[in-house]
Amino acid sequence: MGRSLAAAFLKAGHPTTVWNRSPAKAAPLVAAGAHLAPSVAAAVAASPLTVVCVTDYEAVRELLGGDGVVLDGTTLVNLTSGDSAEARETARWAGRRGARYLDGAVMAVPPVIGTAEAVILHSGPEADFAAHRTTLEALGTVTHLGADHGLASLYDVAGLAMMWSVLNAWLQGTAMLRTAGVDAVTYAPFARQIAAGVAEWLPGYAEQIDSGSYPAEVSALETDARAMTHLIEESEALGVNAELPRLFKAMADRAIAAGHGKEQYPVLIEEFSRPDPA
Repeated sequence: MGRSLAAAFLKAGHPTTVWNRSPAKAAPLVAAGAHLAPSVAAAVAASPLTVVCVTDYEAVRELLGGDGVVLDGTTLVNLTSGDSAEARETARWAGRRGARYLDGAVMAVPPVIGTAEAVILHSGPEADFAAHRTTLEALGTVTHLGADHGLASLYDVAGLAMMWSVLNAWLQGTAMLRTAGVDAVTYAPFARQIAAGVAEWLPGYAEQIDSGSYPAEVSALETDARAMTHLIEESEALGVNAELPRLFKAMADRAIAAGHGKEQYPVLIEEFSRPDPA
């Protein structure tokens, strides 16, 4: 990912200095016009904007807290993956060293960095983001989420929750249909249509969540729960793993037991907002 980020800056015509623990890995970037810094300190000193993407937040602090590294006056954009608490702590850590800090999340794979398909999230002071937005746009479609440094990480994991949930639901259906000789390629267009249809419900459901009112405009949760039972029974009858639909049903049952059976599906936000049941 780091090589892809640097390559995008170079392609956009930005003077770019790179550093890597293994200098040989930077050779293609140097061949493309990048300057190879002999040290982290030299890399940071080369520009008022430093973009870092390494293993984890601990590695960020270890590298940038080393001897000779001067962060005072630098805008540090950290695109390393981590959680929101780490992002906020690293922002405080950078601030104590005089740096302006933006936390970020790359919602893309390396091959699409530098295209509009690459979504790059940023959080931190808006003025710091605005000062470097034009440069950061070389990486893809950039978005500023707010002043809270933890927001980019939170959006990142929320997006992963969506991704894995959609994929796991598709795999559940695919496993069921395979027992009838329907292959994944045949099922995929129908599954995509269903996923797109469900996505259309989100704005209206979001309004219900934000208002705390869940009138059953489409169907009541207790109706959905009966359909979940059918899904569980069908999976078990086919010899397909039923753990995922049983999880759906367990959460719905708790909400119904709490008196929410006549309300619409988004009322389950109350279950998702609680810690795991004992």
